[in-house]
Amino acid sequence: MTKQQLFEHIRQKQSFLCIGLDTDIKKIPPCLLTEKDPLFAFNKAIIDATAAYCVAYKPNLAFYESLGSRGLLSFEKTVAYLKEQYPDQFVIADAKRGDIGNTSEMYARSFFDYLKVDAVTVAPYMGEDSVKPFLLYPESWVILLALTSNKGSQDFQWTENRNGERLFETVLKKSQEWATDQQMMYVVGANRGEMFRDIRKYAPHHFLLVPGIGAQGGSLEDVVRYGMNDCCGLLVNSSRAIIYAGKDAGFAETARRAAYVVQQEMAICLLEKGIIPIAT
Repeated sequence: MTKQQLFEHIRQKQSFLCIGLDTDIKKIPPCLLTEKDPLFAFNKAIIDATAAYCVAYKPNLAFYESLGSRGLLSFEKTVAYLKEQYPDQFVIADAKRGDIGNTSEMYARSFFDYLKVDAVTVAPYMGEDSVKPFLLYPESWVILLALTSNKGSQDFQWTENRNGERLFETVLKKSQEWATDQQMMYVVGANRGEMFRDIRKYAPHHFLLVPGIGAQGGSLEDVVRYGMNDCCGLLVNSSRAIIYAGKDAGFAETARRAAYVVQQEMAICLLEKGIIPIAT
């Protein structure tokens, strides 16, 4: 999916919502545990209920790998279902890969040749040769970790070099030598607020994947105020606040309502920014 295609989907759906499929076998409704594949059954119901209100889904590999081969099969079935039934959805494998070149080549092959996801999250801290193999797929995306929302981000990402440049700023500057905004995005935590202004100084045109609204307390208003650009430039992720909004057999309908509320808020943001026209 190209950047322009993603932007068109955002305009058509009046939404820049990404739903994180952080599917935990211990948190899904008990009524699903008798299913042959409980994780996929849960994901399928969530997707069918919410696809009208989002433009992307982000399954996090850790939740599937924790169940071994059967969990990975659930992940594969989820991606295949999205590709077959909802081909307009941007599918992100939240894997945070990043290793030396030949290993990264294998990671890239698994996600882009075999699973055929649209994007994968990548850690940049082993440098160019750990990222470049993912960029050999011109129709696919690398989403590079830039400034994350966790407490431990202070340990490294905020450290300054002798010129006063913070490490996340170095990542933003250096990585743009490897790819353009047509193939690379950045992860920036929703709780960073005004820091989005600093991000936009270095990456004014890139899409940003923004986790942390909803259960993690990030502010959609602040993300939009400081991070939105002329082509929206945002994929704002919500996971637990949507997929676990309901605990019983009606969980999918509850998730649908939660996604709809976020989509309506996003539509107002897009309208105020002039990205979608005023209805006549």
